[in-house]
Amino acid sequence: MSGAGSNEMTGGEALARMIAAHRGGPMFGMGGFQLLPFYDAARRLGLPHHLINDERAGAFAADAYAKVSGRVGLIDATLGPGATNLVTGLVEALNAGTPIVALVGDAHRGHAWKNMTQESRQADILRPAVKELLRVEEIARIPELLRRAFAVATSGRPGPVAVLVPEDVCHGTHGFAPDAFAADPAHEAAPALRCRPAAADVAQAAALLAGARRPLLLAGGGVHLSGAAETLAAFARALNLPVAHTMTGKGAIACTDPLGAGLFGRYDRIANALIAEADLLLVVGCKLGEIATRRYTVPPPGARIIHVEIVAEEIGRTVAPELALWGDARETLADLHAALADDAAAIRARQADHAAMVAARMAAWREATAPRYAAADVPVAMGRLMGEINRALPADGILVADGGFAAHWGGLLFDCKRPGRGFVPDRGFASIGYGLPGAIGAALAAPGRPVVSLTGDGGCNMMLGELETARRMGVAFTLIVVNNAASGYVKALQHLLYGAGAYHASDLAETDYARVATALGCRGIRVETPDALAPALAEGLRGAGPTVIDVVVTRDPAQMLPAADNRAVQVRAGDRVA
Repeated sequence: MSGAGSNEMTGGEALARMIAAHRGGPMFGMGGFQLLPFYDAARRLGLPHHLINDERAGAFAADAYAKVSGRVGLIDATLGPGATNLVTGLVEALNAGTPIVALVGDAHRGHAWKNMTQESRQADILRPAVKELLRVEEIARIPELLRRAFAVATSGRPGPVAVLVPEDVCHGTHGFAPDAFAADPAHEAAPALRCRPAAADVAQAAALLAGARRPLLLAGGGVHLSGAAETLAAFARALNLPVAHTMTGKGAIACTDPLGAGLFGRYDRIANALIAEADLLLVVGCKLGEIATRRYTVPPPGARIIHVEIVAEEIGRTVAPELALWGDARETLADLHAALADDAAAIRARQADHAAMVAARMAAWREATAPRYAAADVPVAMGRLMGEINRALPADGILVADGGFAAHWGGLLFDCKRPGRGFVPDRGFASIGYGLPGAIGAALAAPGRPVVSLTGDGGCNMMLGELETARRMGVAFTLIVVNNAASGYVKALQHLLYGAGAYHASDLAETDYARVATALGCRGIRVETPDALAPALAEGLRGAGPTVIDVVVTRDPAQMLPAADNRAVQVRAGDRVA
């Protein structure tokens, strides 16, 4: 019943008003009957909303937007297939710690379980894919539950929240009080709340760092979730503390910084050896999963570890630390820096030789790797492609990397030139197909910053329809299609495990993606020789809309990965691999 001074509106309008109250950014979705009142209200209220061609693409675009901006990514989907199409993108966000709010249409409560069209047990399907699932049972509770969704998405380790909205709740009306649509500005972005470890634990960690002679900091993606890159870089420089990183942690310190030790884990530059030699490891915002630990062989047994982590359940999951610091990465590093302030100059001087050794090893690695960056091979070598990307992208540029080999090549050979999120891989779930929608989300999150995205032909095939989305939106980015006419990662693994010629279901048809892009109204450039890479990238970065650069790379499976995958070595040694 409406009260005096109340505002009568549909549930859909209430949803839109709560998103507006949280200053929601771009939303991606594909409408259906259940959420039509929300769409109508979004139109009237001027909420930025973009039709996508596949809900998974919308989830990926929202994920990349949130990764780059720190703000909440927004998606919507209709009942049934719309909801289930979100799952892969939601799991990426869940594993990566990306703040997302997903509005999902649900069946009319008065008709549920009577063979409603497209009805499924979507709550059961979505629940394990999200940090929290909320179902709106009363229109009056929409403001409360949307506040809850944004709060959960942005607090602790951020994550996706699904809000299920039954058809009759969205289409029904209610009289809301004028002040019903209030929102806490803290929940517009992550992290909304920050916590610190106990002072005694910080003091103990500071003592361990003060006594170390060969310390190494291992940075994971949590550094970026916390917005801690500048804090980490300042801390490292104050102590002459070398820094290695995971793929998602790239940019925790500039890759060109003398203290940068590069990628560690399955593919590394010099860092795995440094980890083995270290007498203390400071692990910050890193879950120490399979790839980061080179299938649980790095760090070696007995390593002394301080683990800084916001999620208590992650501490000790794969490696037992000597000391756990449960807290936000940025605040914990700031506390450690303050605790060591009086000793910092002495530690820095003592660590000068250690830091110089790391810089010398990195210089030697770069010298040894230089031929890969300059390779003149035809078809184009992946190392040459990465070298041209490094040269073309300015310091504020963003490289999005699709799952599979694109992320591994990017993680190993791409250089972030300043601290911060300049490399955006989908390593939460490592699904292919992220490259194109990820470029859309990143470009929307950082207008004015050049965006290049690296995808394979397989990943591009999955998302070709989103070129129409990008053209319609007028968003500017350069999509590089690594065209090897194969499911490259799988074919390379088949080559490693079973030998030359032992390939099955891993080849694709030869396709000219530049012509495909042109047919879809975008700019398309085909590159078949390495000398054409630089001009193509320059043209793409000058573009006002989406540009597709179709790069014909090696068809040799032995050259598709940046190094021999260590899992193949383990299989040959008799280990079982899942």
